[in-house]
This record gives sequence, structure tokens and C-alpha cells, in this order.
Amino acid sequence: MPNTERQALDQRLKSKLKRLSLKTRLVLAATAWLSAMTLAAGVSIPGLVKDYLIDDLKQQMLLSMDELIANLDTNEQGEMTLGSRISDPRYSRPYSGYYWTITAQDQTIRSRSLWDKVITQNESKLNPRDLGAREEKLVTISRSIYLPGRSDPVMIFIGQEEAPVDNTLEQLTNQVWVILSLMVAGILILVITQISWSLRPLGKMQKELKHLRSGEQNLLDEHYPKEVAPLVTDLNALIFHYQELLERARNHAGNLSHALKTPLSVIHNELDHLSEQDRAKIEPSLRQIQEYIDYHLGRARMAGSMNILSVKSCPSERVDAISIAFDKVFVERDIALINEIDPDLKIAIEQTDLDEMLGNLLENAYKWSQSLIRVHTNQSDSELVEIIIEDDGPGIPENKLKEVLKRGVRLDETTPGTGLGLNIVNEMAYSYRSELTLESSQLGGLKATLIARVAND
Repeated sequence: MPNTERQALDQRLKSKLKRLSLKTRLVLAATAWLSAMTLAAGVSIPGLVKDYLIDDLKQQMLLSMDELIANLDTNEQGEMTLGSRISDPRYSRPYSGYYWTITAQDQTIRSRSLWDKVITQNESKLNPRDLGAREEKLVTISRSIYLPGRSDPVMIFIGQEEAPVDNTLEQLTNQVWVILSLMVAGILILVITQISWSLRPLGKMQKELKHLRSGEQNLLDEHYPKEVAPLVTDLNALIFHYQELLERARNHAGNLSHALKTPLSVIHNELDHLSEQDRAKIEPSLRQIQEYIDYHLGRARMAGSMNILSVKSCPSERVDAISIAFDKVFVERDIALINEIDPDLKIAIEQTDLDEMLGNLLENAYKWSQSLIRVHTNQSDSELVEIIIEDDGPGIPENKLKEVLKRGVRLDETTPGTGLGLNIVNEMAYSYRSELTLESSQLGGLKATLIARVAND
């Protein structure tokens, strides 16, 4: 796989991991930890049990070893003799899996269970088990002793079949895995229940935030655990502060509007006493001042929403409404506007502010378009959507695209306007955590892209 594809895959994986919910992260972490511990226990416990069973088997063989040594003797000729059989009858039953041999330089005595076979000693490091009469694996012990009347050492060798230990271990391992699986399932259920109960306050907060977005409530409930309570308190304070500042700004805008009306009225009245030449010099500037005051005070009164989390507007509907008005204003231009925005799309911008933003962009398109304006969207993820307005006008040079977003900049002084439209759209978009970008359109004119956040249902 090329490095670019691998990097893109890693980036997508990291992005998905970052978006995992807290509950999913905790459950995955608990599952991974329990799986590791269960695997370690499932592998180590059978090994420990097998060591215990082998040690217990060797302890039993040591008893048989002591019994052999107690009954072993030499006759007058120096030959080894066994006074009596071992009490365990399995050493006398042919091919029983219980064997012993006593070996000296010139003589070998073996158990009846070996019949005519011998114990095969295996010196392989990979599989060091000795083999019995039926070539079955044996667990063995040995001891070297000296008998009276003999100068050479005597080697006593005892072996028992390992298969019963393996069968017992297999049954025990199956039971261990069943127990461990039940234990893991029980612990996971307990962990999920604990996580769900612990994260319930966050679920409650999520529901309350949804109610805030829909306008059903103005603040969050104060009753939360002490770990979350400071966040809720600060969020409530922030919402209250926003609402209070917005209300205060609107009141100040209204007060300023009333305060300016009287001086402007006096100035208007005084114009009647001036000559036509002086009036012609002052009246346009005075009219422009009045327009600026009315415009900006009106914008200050309507900008923003009392509930910032619940704002929601339908851009398709607003484009249709605004285009109807502009079709009448620019009727002689015979401009066709194509609205391709999904009617069900909602964005997180207050309706009057959206009208202000789309109105400025569409007015600009109507002024410069030759015959066609296209309005469409491009949505790359579930959180952001691009509202694109393109026209077939002359467009804007590449080196001027950023400059026109500045306050008061007009590239064509012959066209009516204040040079504030695109700047206002840019500032309002920023206040909604959105963005306005300008580039050349495939239609030949300007392509204005308003990147907005999709409203939550």
C-alpha cells in the first residue's frame, strides 16, 4: 500500500477514534483489559494445574520407589532379588501404564506390566518424555542406590502414563474457560451498568442541551454531580451573560436611534434655509449618514438570537423569498436564478441574520450577473454545509478577492453601494462560527461560498 493511502487510512481511523463516545471508549477499554486478563488466566492456570498434577503423581511414585527399595535385596550369589511385589496391582497388570525397572551392570528386573517390553528413554529436548510398553508418554522418576554385596550402583526407574493427567487437564481447562467466559460476561455487564449509571448525568445534560436548541428551556438544571456541576454553572452563566448583553445592546441601539432622530431632524429643517448650492453639497452626505445610522442600528437590533443554541433557518426558503424581491428590482435585466438547495436543510443561523447575509450575496450577484445565478450546496460531513452562490458576471480578479472583504472597499465606484455588503456578511458569518470565501466561478463570474453549521434537530 502506498504511503499516501496508508496515511489517509490512518487519518480516517484516528478521526473515527476521536469521535467515539465516552461510553464506547470506556466499554472498549474494559473489554480489552478483561480480554487480556482472561487470556493470561486461561493460558497460565492450566500450566500451573498441570505442574501440580505432575508433582502429585511423582509423590505417589516416590511411595512406590520406597516400597521397591524396602523389598530389594541380594542373594548369596550377589544377584538382586525382590522379596515381594509392590502393593499397587497396576504394576502387575500388563500394559497398564504403571512401570518400573531395576537395572545393574549385569542384571535387570522389571515390572510384570512391561511384559516383554522396556521403557524407552527419550533424550530429545523438544519432547523429553520417556515412552512405555505401548509407546505412551510417561512421567518418570529415578534413583541410584547401592545394595549390600554389590559394588556397582543400582538404578531404580519408575514411570506412570501421562495421558490421565492430560485428560484431567483438558476437562479442567474446558471448565476454566467456561468459568472465565461467564466471569467476563458478568463483569462486562456490571461495567456497562456502572458506566451507564455514571454517565447518566451527561445524558441528562445532552437532553437539556437539545431542549435549549429547540427553545424549550433557557438554562440547564443545577442538580448535577460535583464533577459536572462547575461546567453546568459556567455554561448557565455564559448563556445568561450572552442573553443579557444582547438585550442590553438592543436597548442601547433603540436609545441611540431615538437620541439621533432629534438632531438629524433639526439639521434637515435647517437645510430649507440654505441656498440650493449649499443644500446640494450637504444633503447627499446627510442622507448617507441617515442611511448608515438606520442600517447599522437596525442590524444591531436584529443581530443574534436570544437563544443562541436554538437558532435554525431554512436557506432554500430564504433564497426563494429574497429572489422574488430582487426579480422585481432587476426585472429589466431578465436574470434567471436556479435554487438547488435541499428544502429540508436547516442551518444554525438566525433567520433575520441569514436574510441579511444571503441578501447581500444575492444582491451582489444580481448586480453583476449577465443572465444566470446558481445557488447550490456541498456537504462533506454532517456538521458543515457549503452554500454556494455563483454568477456569470465579470467576476473579481484573483488578487482582489481578499481585499473586497475589507470594510468600505469598492472595486467599481460607478455601481451604487457602500462597499459594506461583503464585509458585513464576513463579520456575521464569523459571529456564527461560519466562514465566507470568494473565488472564481466556473460560470465565469464570482463564486461566493458561505460555510455554515448544520442545525441539530
